[in-house]
Amino acid sequence: MIDFHRHKEEFLKHCEAFKGYSPLTIFSYDESIDEMLKYAEIEIADAEVNINLMPFRVKIAVNKPKTIARKLSAIRSFIKYLRLEGMLIHVRADESIKVPKSLPKPVSHEHILTALAHAPVMERLAILLLYTMGLRISELSSLRTDNIGSQWCRVKGKGSKERDIPVLAQVWEAVSDYKSKSLCGGFLFEVNGEKLSENSLRYSITKVFKEVGFRVTPHQLRHAYATELLNNDARIADVSELLGHASMATTQIYTKLGSALKMDHYLKSHPLCQKTEEPEC
Repeated sequence: MIDFHRHKEEFLKHCEAFKGYSPLTIFSYDESIDEMLKYAEIEIADAEVNINLMPFRVKIAVNKPKTIARKLSAIRSFIKYLRLEGMLIHVRADESIKVPKSLPKPVSHEHILTALAHAPVMERLAILLLYTMGLRISELSSLRTDNIGSQWCRVKGKGSKERDIPVLAQVWEAVSDYKSKSLCGGFLFEVNGEKLSENSLRYSITKVFKEVGFRVTPHQLRHAYATELLNNDARIADVSELLGHASMATTQIYTKLGSALKMDHYLKSHPLCQKTEEPEC
């Protein structure tokens, strides 16, 4: 009898230790695999494993397409791991589904400046780093004090891949000011010698924006970073590298966002598009 739950635990440890997946991703994988093991039809005969995912897919059909795609992706990764471990597995009903692409929602430069003007020291630095370096919240939480200098910052991203990002003079000033006033040690943001969690940082940042009347998430600051660079003629290959994207195709969504914003501004600005008695645009 194959102990799939034991294999699952080993797989999750592998994802954490060797692939550098975040705790949130590990939790999502754990949940998805447990669902699959509960609802899928699994038959074992002559050292071969046959898995029919159809009952599982029927169970998760009430979810949004993006959620279904994420669950299926986690299961494919798990099955791939089992095959690499020497298990002979045949899978049915594991076809991908189409997920409608949604454009990211960046926050305006003006709104960010307003938040910075009202933010306490720690929150101001966090917002500055997200907006001027395009960091993920997981990367911000794990940022070590010895990895950020006056000109460059070494960031460890997804899959433990490292990249160097330029540091603006005003950001280095803010970092130096923060370090002189706080008791940070190994990590830039920490409490009691431990790095500040992603959730704590996320809460602090959204709270600052909420206090000045805006609903903004940390990831929107990353979107704003990418959008501002591309709208001001930065090379897409450079932006892709700065963001730590595995594929330039991921970065190209921001060029579509730029086109959408241009169209929106056009429709609001051209006199024939205004709501008058004239024929509508």
